Amino acid sequence: MNTRTRALLAAALVLGVAAGPAAPAAPAEATSAPARTDAARTGGVPGPDADALAAAVSGLPSDDATAALVRVGGTGGSWRGTSGVHDLASGRPADPAGRFRAGSVTKVFTAATALQLVRERKLDLDRTAQHYLPGLVPVAYGQVTVRQLLNHTSGIPAPRMPGDTLEEAYDHRFDLHTPHGMVASATAQEPEFAPGRSQHYLNINYTVLGLLIEKVSGDSYAHQVGVRVLRPLGLGSTSFPGADPGIRGPHNHGYQRFDTPGGGTELRDVTVWGATDAWAAGDIISTTADLERFTRALFSGEVVRGALLEEMFTLPDASVRTHGTGTPAQYSAGLSVQTLGGREIWGKSGGRWGFNAVVAATRDLSRTLVYSVNSTHAKGRDMNPTVRDIVVAAFGPPPVQ
Repeated sequence: MNTRTRALLAAALVLGVAAGPAAPAAPAEATSAPARTDAARTGGVPGPDADALAAAVSGLPSDDATAALVRVGGTGGSWRGTSGVHDLASGRPADPAGRFRAGSVTKVFTAATALQLVRERKLDLDRTAQHYLPGLVPVAYGQVTVRQLLNHTSGIPAPRMPGDTLEEAYDHRFDLHTPHGMVASATAQEPEFAPGRSQHYLNINYTVLGLLIEKVSGDSYAHQVGVRVLRPLGLGSTSFPGADPGIRGPHNHGYQRFDTPGGGTELRDVTVWGATDAWAAGDIISTTADLERFTRALFSGEVVRGALLEEMFTLPDASVRTHGTGTPAQYSAGLSVQTLGGREIWGKSGGRWGFNAVVAATRDLSRTLVYSVNSTHAKGRDMNPTVRDIVVAAFGPPPVQ
């Protein structure tokens, strides 16, 4: 892949992650586990490029990732691959059924649950958040609607969180945060812009949505997603950790690169890391099999139906631009869109320390992609090379500009 293609792809895909430090080599005791792949094809529609996908996940662990779990499907056939290690100390092969932190993929579940409540007339897309949460949302944000929360056009800024560096975040990894506290911190600040005038992708929008779900249902957010989405679809390996900083059940370890005092870098195991700061915006734990099943059901109209499903495939008005850059808006209700291989690809990516994940598909489900990559710079601005190669192998490159 040439340098221009890499740059275009990095610009086209939205990972929603923050900067991270430079990469070290994998520890010497970690032996590379070969990629394990499986392909099945059907007639009529071109199937996945098995060779390109196998190459994309080969050679792990590497400087940028320690494991990769990939599932590609669609009407043209399917491909599955696993590469890397369960953990660097033992070097044993990665578990293809391992659970992982899916980060902001959580937002798709939150949006689907909120839209179900809209269908039941418990929420209204055009009513304000303050209407439902009058004691929490102040007058300054009194015009923010449910729809604007869903598509990140609310203008609510991010809450003030402790620590600006990776080391500081690591020191605070077991801090407990409440959604009410995060909303109070965010709304104590001035709005970034008038509601509906711009788009800024921020977790706080989905934190408010989680509270709205709890308010109108009289139930916890996690239980509502469970009874509305997880149980009906049989997603038995998908869960919400709450205050538990670990990953329950089989999982592959996540690692993050840290600077060392001598000027070098090291990998630290960051598998155990609290996610209460993310909650309804990014704390879900899942598997590639569960997320593939969810993606197919969602796009097929089994989870959200009719006009409300269209909300998930509808961007804000063309006049709405991305806050700070002026680029076109990319986010709908729960999803985002990119053009790859000449096709519109809808989906959502997520990043937690040590883990990157994605659910993505063409609207007609002719091609689907779900992956978990144990990235060593999972919140870096630059796209992880393994992630980049998987996406290009699955869908093709972005358009030349």
